[in-house]
Amino acid sequence: MSSEGGAGVGVPRPRADLTVGACDAGLQSAGVEQAVTEQVLVFAGAALAAVYVVGEEGDELRLAETAGGPGALYELSASYALSERSPVADACRTGRPLWLNPADLAAYQETDPDTPPPDVSLGALPLGTNGRRLGCLVVVDDAGDGFDAERRNVLELYADQVADRLEACREANAARAAGRTEPPRTESHPTEPHQTESHPQESHPTEPHPQEPQAADPRQTEPQSLLGPALDPLHVGSFTLVLSTGRIEADARVLELVDIAPDDFDGRVETLLAHTVPDDLPALMSIVEPSQLASGGRELEFRIRRPTGELRWLRLRARVLADAAGRPERVVGVVADASHLRPTADEVSRVQRLSATLANATTIRDVSRVVVAALRDPLGADRVALAELEADRLVVTVLDPPEPSAWPHIWRSEWRSEWPDAPIRALPTLEAAMREGRTSLWPAGTALEPGLSGVGPGGLAVLPLPADGRVVGACLVGWDEPHAFGPEERSLLTATAGLVGQALKRAHAFDAEHELATMLQRSLLPRRLPPLAGGVAVARYLPAMMGLEVGGDWYDVIPLSEGRVALVIGDVQGHSAGAATIMGQMRTAIRAYAVEGHPADVVVSHANRLLVGMETDLFATCCYVELDMEEGDAWIVRAGHLPPLLRLPDGTTEELAAEGGPPLGVLADAEFPLTTVGLAPGALLALMTDGLVESSSLHLDDGMRRVREDLAAADPSDAGRVADALLGDMGRRDDDVALLLLRYDGMKVRPIRASWTVWRLPDAVMHARRFTARTLRSWKLAEETDVILLVVSELVTNALVHTQGPVRLDLRLTADRLRIAVSDSSPRAPAKPVIVDWESTGGRGILLVEAMSASWGSVPVSGGKQVWSEIVLPSREPGDTEPRGSEPGST
Repeated sequence: MSSEGGAGVGVPRPRADLTVGACDAGLQSAGVEQAVTEQVLVFAGAALAAVYVVGEEGDELRLAETAGGPGALYELSASYALSERSPVADACRTGRPLWLNPADLAAYQETDPDTPPPDVSLGALPLGTNGRRLGCLVVVDDAGDGFDAERRNVLELYADQVADRLEACREANAARAAGRTEPPRTESHPTEPHQTESHPQESHPTEPHPQEPQAADPRQTEPQSLLGPALDPLHVGSFTLVLSTGRIEADARVLELVDIAPDDFDGRVETLLAHTVPDDLPALMSIVEPSQLASGGRELEFRIRRPTGELRWLRLRARVLADAAGRPERVVGVVADASHLRPTADEVSRVQRLSATLANATTIRDVSRVVVAALRDPLGADRVALAELEADRLVVTVLDPPEPSAWPHIWRSEWRSEWPDAPIRALPTLEAAMREGRTSLWPAGTALEPGLSGVGPGGLAVLPLPADGRVVGACLVGWDEPHAFGPEERSLLTATAGLVGQALKRAHAFDAEHELATMLQRSLLPRRLPPLAGGVAVARYLPAMMGLEVGGDWYDVIPLSEGRVALVIGDVQGHSAGAATIMGQMRTAIRAYAVEGHPADVVVSHANRLLVGMETDLFATCCYVELDMEEGDAWIVRAGHLPPLLRLPDGTTEELAAEGGPPLGVLADAEFPLTTVGLAPGALLALMTDGLVESSSLHLDDGMRRVREDLAAADPSDAGRVADALLGDMGRRDDDVALLLLRYDGMKVRPIRASWTVWRLPDAVMHARRFTARTLRSWKLAEETDVILLVVSELVTNALVHTQGPVRLDLRLTADRLRIAVSDSSPRAPAKPVIVDWESTGGRGILLVEAMSASWGSVPVSGGKQVWSEIVLPSREPGDTEPRGSEPGST
């Protein structure tokens, strides 16, 4: 490796060609240890490298190979007991690398005389995976200032690669041994000329030292089954990437793995990336982007295409080195051949199926369900947990099985909602695994905290879920019975983690968008429909299941004066926030025009001109129905929308032949014809958007026919059930669906009206009071006369004093209330005074009206306004509402 950390150490770079040759040969048990020690010298420029392996009894570490200098020169022992204190034993026992300077070594020598002298620096790096202790890699440097950060990172990454390779070979040898029917035989393997086929102690070190002891005993007693009779080449290279310039220093092994001749390499990272399969480029690009680099390092597998067209799988481990200000400055890493770890064809198909299934999982709940289905039964697991990482807490999205009793106490104690969540610091092993960002597999018997050991007492897999250069969550897979992790299963779990991480991030964004869309949609649509005298209105809305799930469909029910009501349904083109915005504006505008008292066709014309004036590319369709609840007369206006459907009292249905105009927003001077129909009590009127009757698999005519059939078969006594029946099982919807139903019952008690034109005379208020008194007597309302006359006096007086032009008094009696309305020619609404002094002689009129009325208000009408007041009356029988005399209705 050409790196800054390895330069100027004082030890010549050992022969790289010898190291490469040792790696390429068909290695025996000792051959791999020799290749490891020799390659370490190339990586780190150390004075000595040694490999210790765990003995057959598992209680001591035995020297297997040294390179670069005599072990005796640095007082390395041939063996170390794991139970005693020494740098080698402590690193192997704890599973964490030790970096010792001369002062640290001096402290160790007080209890371990076999510790190297305190004038060198030492690094002890454990070799092991999945909780298994394989051994320890020891490096010694004559420089007293120790190993710098870059060399430490390279050596730690290299040790991880070697441990993975040794573990894979160990499992492969165990599998072969389990399949034999006869005792194993010693086999012969061809070797390179420079490597003799011999027992480990006969391997030639890089630089032979006559004074070095043979150390034959520990290596002769090392069991052959640990590493197997033969091993594949190590194929590990290292590199340093300068983030600010994109320049990369790579050793000969990296270039060989990527199939680049050393003379053809120009030191640019783009040259290496050019050999990568395009599908794997996004993952690699996250390494060279400082803003996306995770501080805990990265581990990934990628493919390069060789000149022959063949694909080669490589595994990369990298760490970031920061400058003094904490900004990412360099990346150091190692690259290894990962072809032996790739899954089988069956495993690949499982990953492909999982990828296809996750592509259709739009919500976090969907992703959780897919993960459980993909991992628990196929792997024979007993528990699967999926959790998101939010700040310093794990927010669980699914536990399978879902029963709290199946999970450790720390999970049960945090079970406050559907799923538990817990601070990640309560699970330090899990926190460390997520910080490193690499899949961790722990077999049965691994010492873990209770919160993890209870998840998988027979074996536990922790999959950090990466997305956009950081860990977004974790997946835990646990077994109750002892479970062995094979290389194929390890690769499957690693590939699954990457897929699930991206899917979880995508689903989280989708859920956030869906929540925003739902909130937006709810704010734009009516929260509830108003109660109607003489009918019942119900509505249903289903958003599309594609995209943002917010569209332009809307509906509204607008109470008008004189017992009339407006029913509106519409659809703005498209499914986007822009469509929803236009929808909200159109709904508000139509409601405003309707409340002003404009006829139905005028309301739609005004809305059309408004949309044209917005200068938007979107248009809208609309159906507006104004219905007189007293008489049953309906006025229908269509603007490019579907016609309403009518269910008659006898159960027959028909499509109302209402003339239509163009959609809103197309032509400013478009005309919208008015169609009049009559409704009989018991009739059911249905307005809908095209999402209900038309889709990619349903023709419009067939959809309208289906809705008519469902409408005819429904029981009109429950309008809500009728609406649900019309929706049916909509399944996956490509468009929004809005449905508005009105069951017209007719008024059991017909309203009675009387009106009076108020002339501007000195005694005008007196004449208005006399007219009101005569009308109340004829309507048998003598007991409420005083309150009603007071309200009439105040409203008429305000109109005469504060406005000019004609004034009109209207009385309307329904079953339970009397409505008093005074119309004038001023558009200015009456203002309630903030404060009235007790000595004032006026200003209390509106206050008195408010006190005497159940409700009151002011609405604009053509040419002015109408101030109204409603007074609740005692319940009366229908026959009591008939007038006694022949009092004229208007004067």
